[in-house]
Amino acid sequence: MKVSYTQSQQFFSERRVDGGVASRQFTELFQSIRQQSINLTVTLSVEDMAVQSMPGSSPVKWHLAHSTWFFEKYLLGRFVKDYLPFHPAFNLLFSTGAGAHFPKEQRSVITRPSLSVIRNYCTHVDNAVIALLKNMPEEAFPVLELGLQREQQSQEQMLIDIKNLLGSNPFHPAYISKTIEPAEKVANLKMLELRGGMADIGHPGLSFCFDNEMPKHRVFLNPYAIADRKVTNAEYLAFVNSNGYADPKYWLEEGAAWRKTEHVKAPLYWRKIEDTWYEYTLHGLIPLDPNRPVCHVSYYEADAFARFSGARLPTEFEWEFAANSIIPELPGMPELKDPDAKNKVDDVFLHPSGAGSTSGLKQFFADTWEWTSSSYAAYPGVKVRNEFSIDIPDRQMVNQYVLRGASAITPAGHSRITYRNFSPATSRHLFTGIRLARSIY
Repeated sequence: MKVSYTQSQQFFSERRVDGGVASRQFTELFQSIRQQSINLTVTLSVEDMAVQSMPGSSPVKWHLAHSTWFFEKYLLGRFVKDYLPFHPAFNLLFSTGAGAHFPKEQRSVITRPSLSVIRNYCTHVDNAVIALLKNMPEEAFPVLELGLQREQQSQEQMLIDIKNLLGSNPFHPAYISKTIEPAEKVANLKMLELRGGMADIGHPGLSFCFDNEMPKHRVFLNPYAIADRKVTNAEYLAFVNSNGYADPKYWLEEGAAWRKTEHVKAPLYWRKIEDTWYEYTLHGLIPLDPNRPVCHVSYYEADAFARFSGARLPTEFEWEFAANSIIPELPGMPELKDPDAKNKVDDVFLHPSGAGSTSGLKQFFADTWEWTSSSYAAYPGVKVRNEFSIDIPDRQMVNQYVLRGASAITPAGHSRITYRNFSPATSRHLFTGIRLARSIY
């Protein structure tokens, strides 16, 4: 069966030395990424992994099963003769997309299969994939690559959902035990002018990308200025203290209605206790650090802050042009890791670090995703997918805005200049931040 999703096999072809060497390399990569998903769960209880804190989140055990389902359905189901699924009901419970699937907002009511059964499911599918890798047909490699990229997306979403779950607890439990030292003092924010002109936008298709990053095309940019770093907590606190949340002149009409309905008065995980601001993190509750970038703001909040600052949000094309001016290469897949590695979660930070005092454009792929003013839509000339397509991104291209960059919880090697994340204007659960821009006339 033809697989039409990915445009390139460069990542795999570069490593295809001979059958034995290639098989070991693919197996190590597969095991490494799959192991990282397990690593993210070792500090969680069974109860932590079974519930969802809001309709838009998913239980952690569902994330584990969903990534496994992808490999079973699209890799084993297509390329292993007479493959029998682990359980026929799993295609309904753990699938997503256009086909039949269980309602997302009800995933926490599925207490069975149990976590132990899902772990057995993961092991069963992993063993079958490793066996397939010993003699995998050429057309299966793009599916394997897509599955690994999707699992990395799922790893970030797992941490987002874990933070929302634990952050809803009034006792502010920590996900990991790691001391957070104060961030380095940041330099004053500077607006750097760029000439604009004709700009190449999008992925050239020479290595892996998602369909929404293509095709590469040209756009014209008027001269503009863009901030050298992200907005900090201290800068955003000035907006809060100036009664910015209550002043209608800064807010889009829908944003003002949302703010009023949801009683929003500060970023999602800010907590004011006895006139002192704190921030809930995956490390627990900590004093609000003025030098770290503001995180977990909606598009409405980002837009309002930009207006308060006499600025605006950049378009995604302005963002990509600026990022490409300092980082012209496209990162590839992550380096191989020890597949037998145990819990490494305490070795990572999982919280925005800050821009520091260095000069020049920076922080594009660190700390937080950045809201842009661009609506999520297909690029000009995008090809219509056929019945063999695995993902059909155009079905999600409505009522959402594009986010660019990466965050403190994005897996290593998963970010690139052309990567297009997206979310509704009300979303605050992603690690979202702000970079300002201005037009030059």
